[in-house]
Amino acid sequence: MPESLYQLRTESVELGSTSDNKDYDERQRRQGQPASATSSKPAPESSSSASVVVEDGVNNPTSRSYDLADFVPVRILNNNSTHKSVSLLGHFVSLSRDDYAIIVLEKTAFTEGQLKNHKRHQTSTVTKVNSDDVATNLSENSESVQSSATGVIAAVERSFFSSTSQLRTEFVNDIYGNFLCVADPEVNQIKVTIIYPATERHIVKFSTQKRYLVEETAQDYRTVTLPHIQKEQLSLEWLYNILEHRKEKDRIVFEDPSEEIGFILLPDLKWDGKTLEQLYLLALVRQRGIKSLRDLNATHLPLLKNIQTRGIEAIKTRYGINADQLRIYIHYQPTFYHLHVHFTYLKHDPPGIYCEKSHLLTSVIGNIELLPDYYQKVTLSCVLSETDKLYGKFEAAKSELDEPEPKRAKVE
Repeated sequence: MPESLYQLRTESVELGSTSDNKDYDERQRRQGQPASATSSKPAPESSSSASVVVEDGVNNPTSRSYDLADFVPVRILNNNSTHKSVSLLGHFVSLSRDDYAIIVLEKTAFTEGQLKNHKRHQTSTVTKVNSDDVATNLSENSESVQSSATGVIAAVERSFFSSTSQLRTEFVNDIYGNFLCVADPEVNQIKVTIIYPATERHIVKFSTQKRYLVEETAQDYRTVTLPHIQKEQLSLEWLYNILEHRKEKDRIVFEDPSEEIGFILLPDLKWDGKTLEQLYLLALVRQRGIKSLRDLNATHLPLLKNIQTRGIEAIKTRYGINADQLRIYIHYQPTFYHLHVHFTYLKHDPPGIYCEKSHLLTSVIGNIELLPDYYQKVTLSCVLSETDKLYGKFEAAKSELDEPEPKRAKVE
């Protein structure tokens, strides 16, 4: 285990580090409620712990204090170089030596603000202010000048292009150079997700494993998938907490209270709610009993169109992003079986946006308008992991079909 993993510094469970570890897949979307914490305020230099409210492995809300110095890694579950993230299994020895915890470390995206040279920009502004002040009354404005100068320092602390960033030379050859940059912690943070206590299901979910493309017919859904959902569905109490304003009320971006066509729009757990380049929101429908794409028919068109129209309007109002810059889609198979719609920025490529899993909302609406029971008849593709119980049930059903019929004894 790299020594640097033991030396991570937290900022409200968000780290500053040069560690190069890596991904997690489609989580995260509330299976067992992982706690994802971010902060724009630096923690005191002497502190390495943070209190966060989480949902534990049995969906019981608790308040815990996590100290990363007490986390002992057991093994790496998944190390993804593409998404620059890593999932680790281990123990918080200060909490329990028996209960497992999963920590997901993910490099955050660059923001436009971090890629500006604030010092150059602000210095010229301050210089101009000084000149103007001298021409009028320097002493009268000295306080505002000092304030501007302080602003320069604060801005510098949040840019890669500042004196706090240092280049370490790898090699230089003619006009080409490779370097490692040790940047200011304020612009080199790591997003941290903690699941504690983690169950065997969580461990399997976050582990690297083979995946398979399954073609699910309408008959397969009725005989294999639906019974599986009814038996294995995870608790949706966390979702009902949101719909009934018992939890996460302050995170709601938009709400339509209608029981028939209403929904709540809020940031997905994958998004920190601040980095616009990674915008990712979920629309949770208020109507209960719609499990997935398979349940949708013509009676749900007003609901789907309302989510599309009002979701786009809310995102435009709050974040200034137009409809033609949004990717709006429904997953199949979903991670949890209560209808929800994903809104992501086209600039961002989160897990689960590919054709074998995502169905654009415009296409879903169009298909139902063409054929009201389209999703009760169509064959749908889905990707399942080798340890997924549903995949095992598909394999078992296929084996039964492949078995030859027993020969009948010839009767004279």
